[in-house]
Amino acid sequence: MKHLKLIALAGLLLTVVLDTQSAEKNGFSITDPLIPADEIHAGGPPRDGIPAIDKPRFITPAEANFLQAEDRVLGIARNGIARAYPIAILNWHEIVNDDFDGEPVVVSFCPLCGTGMAWLATVDGQALDFGVSGLLYNSDMLLYDRQTESLWSQIRRQAISGPHKGQQLQPVAVEHTQWADWRQRHPATQVLSRETGARRDYSRNPYAGYGSSRNLYFPVAQQDRRYHPKEAVLGLELAGQFKAYPFAELNRSDAVVRDTVAGQVVTIHYDREHHTAVALDAQGEPLPAVIAYWFAWYAFHPDTAVYVAE
Repeated sequence: MKHLKLIALAGLLLTVVLDTQSAEKNGFSITDPLIPADEIHAGGPPRDGIPAIDKPRFITPAEANFLQAEDRVLGIARNGIARAYPIAILNWHEIVNDDFDGEPVVVSFCPLCGTGMAWLATVDGQALDFGVSGLLYNSDMLLYDRQTESLWSQIRRQAISGPHKGQQLQPVAVEHTQWADWRQRHPATQVLSRETGARRDYSRNPYAGYGSSRNLYFPVAQQDRRYHPKEAVLGLELAGQFKAYPFAELNRSDAVVRDTVAGQVVTIHYDREHHTAVALDAQGEPLPAVIAYWFAWYAFHPDTAVYVAE
């Protein structure tokens, strides 16, 4: 009898352990994720409640009369193609499954973290397309690929659960700037059309006031109060090292900042007029950097170095 009780107790403990390693959220079976399962939160909408744009249509700059000079866009120039993705549209869709001359690219924007990022949408030779899971980690969106239902952390650029767990996507250079700036430098750019197949009021910002508020909608693991939570930073990752360039510091610096990160020479170009920045390597090529809210960058990279103006 004593042995039976011990076996039953062991089985109960095993069940508890397995339960802590598995979760069912928004219809996703999350087993042994790379991040704490209890820190994955439902953002409100169900899976695909925020519809990704799967068949993007593009128009000319002249046809994009809904864009004002100061409107924010994500810009990608790749394979001889330049495209602008208005933030006013991405606020409602968050993901665009796109193609650059036969090369699948997924474009993403998380309104809660202010992060616009893009990657080659291919893993082990298989082209993937992505949807909005409705789940968040550190207030940042979790994408999912429809082929395997693996969940992917946007800022980590990594699958945190599912068959692709541990895989990372190859980044594509993205600029987060004003429409006037992108159009001037890329006059032949294509522009994501408002004809998305969904009925949304793209003239209305569903996150109005959020970017200036100190409040967060969802919990994050760690915070740092050196800067306003929504202070824009250029976050750079090189060889496993991280550095943030707060715009508040860049505003007190020259337009061009030369630095060394992970033993590599980098150059930060800051544009005060259009409130944007890019990081270039020693050859002048774009580095994998992202403009993000300070709270979001720090939540994922609490060991980040921070640039401080002299």
